[in-house]
Amino acid sequence: MTDLPTLQQIVPKHVAIIMDGNGRWAKQRGKLRTFGHKAGAEAVRRAVAFARRNGIQSLTLFAFSSENWRRPEKEVSVLMDLFMTVLKRELKQLHDNDIKLQIIGDRSRFSERLQRRIAEAEQKTAANQLLTLNVAANYGGQWDITQAAQTLARQVEQGELTSEQITPEQLAQHLQLAQQPTPDLVIRTGGECRMSNFLLWQAAYAELYFTPVLWPDFDDDVFLQAVVEFAQRERRFGLTSEQLESVIQKIETRVEE
Repeated sequence: MTDLPTLQQIVPKHVAIIMDGNGRWAKQRGKLRTFGHKAGAEAVRRAVAFARRNGIQSLTLFAFSSENWRRPEKEVSVLMDLFMTVLKRELKQLHDNDIKLQIIGDRSRFSERLQRRIAEAEQKTAANQLLTLNVAANYGGQWDITQAAQTLARQVEQGELTSEQITPEQLAQHLQLAQQPTPDLVIRTGGECRMSNFLLWQAAYAELYFTPVLWPDFDDDVFLQAVVEFAQRERRFGLTSEQLESVIQKIETRVEE
């Protein structure tokens, strides 16, 4: 009889999440959009804990896109303040749980204070190995590909490389997340079915999972369902429904711990 696959084989190595729906969640409750962003921070904590318990190696969260600067100034200001607060509040717990924090995106538009806070957080957690938490802030997939192409162009200008020597593999080395597994699963909450300029290169072969659940309501059950569907889509093991259920129960047990 073929042995059941291990939990590590079923669970994706890298999960990326487009966290959508904070504003609508707040509106449904008669609150300001900023109330939803604060509630969304709690969902981040739950998602990180789920990933850590279940052997996910990398978790990438789309927190603030390069297009989000177009939002009302007050909302952007609250988001920046929330980013600062969460970095300060959660850093010790991330470090104690062996989680490495990386911020991906163009930091140049952030305040010097926020840039310092990011650098300090990354430095403190740099040696952690259980889970890498990537937070995409002022990130856009087109920006990411452009800055990688510019790096290669400079190498050509300096005579270090010829244009004929440029390969997809070389370009990928200069993208954000270059030293991590490529995303296996991209989850988008909030009911929209698009990528919104997120990890356009890295997620080329990722499985996509769209859920109507608004981000502040994203919990272990929703995360588990996404992982289960990912495992079913992969069909690498030819499992029966009974066998798959056995593996799912292992994940549910960890969720309850």
